[in-house]
Amino acid sequence: MAVVGFVGLGSMGSGIVGRLLAAGRRVVGYNRTRTKAQPLVDAGMEWRDTPRAVAEAADVVCTMVRDTEALHAVTAGPNGILAGLGPGKVYIDMSTVSPAASKELAARVAERGARMLDAPVSGSTVTVREGKLSFMVGGDRATCEAVTPVLLDIGPRVTYVGGHGQGALMKIATNLNLAVQMLAFSEGLLLAEKGGIPRQAAAEVLLNSAIASPMLRYRGPFVLKDPDEVLFDVAMMQKDMLLALEMGRTLDVPLPTTAVANEFLTATRSMGLGHKDFAAMVQALARLAGLPR
Repeated sequence: MAVVGFVGLGSMGSGIVGRLLAAGRRVVGYNRTRTKAQPLVDAGMEWRDTPRAVAEAADVVCTMVRDTEALHAVTAGPNGILAGLGPGKVYIDMSTVSPAASKELAARVAERGARMLDAPVSGSTVTVREGKLSFMVGGDRATCEAVTPVLLDIGPRVTYVGGHGQGALMKIATNLNLAVQMLAFSEGLLLAEKGGIPRQAAAEVLLNSAIASPMLRYRGPFVLKDPDEVLFDVAMMQKDMLLALEMGRTLDVPLPTTAVANEFLTATRSMGLGHKDFAAMVQALARLAGLPR
């Protein structure tokens, strides 16, 4: 059974490693802050002191980091993942980054004799715990098929979408919907509230209507009470919206609702709500409508 390496043990990365360990995989890992990884070490993950050491010890190396800059930090340099790659190894990046950056990294991985896939995920830490995470995979199809058993230990759906960078593109196309849906939901909710319908009643109707997507059913209740754990904050959501707008300009695809939703994310940050889950867009809109946050 392939040894799996994992770099980036934040909320999502930790959940993924937990599922790999539960499936009986041997996992070696690294995180910038070791204390955050200690529960995984206690559960059986083997610690390594650098990303390079993880790559050297593993057959399949995975990363889940915040953005393109963080990806560069863990892959480049003498202690980076690239330095530890070699023939026969597969590197899978599960982060949400620009397709161009992903393609460039794939070329550098190939120079080391290894193979790379960009395989972002759809879901949250809750989805990971429930075993419902899905992957959208870009790169070589045969490589995707070779590592699919590893990915299926994490979640039940692996969809091959095309060559290098296409997984990243598909993730951006998916994520732009999150903020757009949240903004539309907030507009309907606040229209009803300002017309005299209690917010809780309006939310109940909307979340049990035809417009209630899985994302809204999960995140909709956050308009009534902030979640105990912030899974996807305003800044992270806006990072993905900006990636989408960049790709829209590159591919000549107009993204009008994405642009408007992005502006409301800016407004949400300007009101000091950037640390909250992006459902806080409703609070920014409520303030503009003269309603309680």
